[in-house]
Amino acid sequence: MKLKKRSKRLLIILLSVVLLLTYASLETRWVKTTNIIIASKDIPTSFDAKRIVFVSDIHHGAALSIERVQKLVKRINDLHPDIIILGGDYVSREAKYIKPLFDELRNLKSKYGIYGVLGNHDYFVNGDLTKKMMERNGIKLCDNKSYWLRINGDSIKIGGVDDPDGSKPILDSTVYDVQPKNFCILISHRPDFIKEINDGLVDLTLSGHTHGGQVTFFGLWAPILPDENGLWAYLSFSSKEQKYRYGLIHSTSTMQSYITSGIGTRFPNFRFFCRPEVVVLELKRK
Repeated sequence: MKLKKRSKRLLIILLSVVLLLTYASLETRWVKTTNIIIASKDIPTSFDAKRIVFVSDIHHGAALSIERVQKLVKRINDLHPDIIILGGDYVSREAKYIKPLFDELRNLKSKYGIYGVLGNHDYFVNGDLTKKMMERNGIKLCDNKSYWLRINGDSIKIGGVDDPDGSKPILDSTVYDVQPKNFCILISHRPDFIKEINDGLVDLTLSGHTHGGQVTFFGLWAPILPDENGLWAYLSFSSKEQKYRYGLIHSTSTMQSYITSGIGTRFPNFRFFCRPEVVVLELKRK
């Protein structure tokens, strides 16, 4: 009798583990659209109600097929974005995935341009080839570079910082000609960098890298987050670290930051209460 009870318990445990792993595997494909309103007095009239679609951490490779990339491109285009921003980490592990990915990303459509930075994995694989493919396919490189986007005489600044695995992130390459009255967007693959910004010139930062924790306790806490070297190597118990894990936060009194959960995964290729997402940011003039 005791043996039967023990066998039943083991069977229940085994089935529970199988169900959890099955769900965690399926969640990697359950992409959501997250809608955020960014309100600021610095948003010019011509940019009021403009929509930015932001995606990061695609990680095209063995775990994320080119067919899923094609579906992602269609999903983004169906949102009719005014601006598209890409947050880095385009492929995983092998350089053979770079060209096929950007052959698909060149089909992205936006009214006022596509902007992007590289992530640490892009440098691990082949940073030079990634930059070449971005430029060839119409994506404006924002690694320590910036651009004024002008509509009907109004303008906003869009820039970014390089990943530390490429070169030193330089904020001044974006804000050197920005005035406090201007609306300025900064792309930083790693959210760690935004903790250093306190100049009053950046209004919005966009980051990825953390995957939202990828595996969380019901979305409330992620036990594992990337360390300063970009490796998922330590348990995170700090509330400050969790703050910069996922979502919209007010980094300073004048700057908002959004950290996305991204699209792809790192090994193990599971998500738990941390769905992949496409982010739609609607600009609202106060």
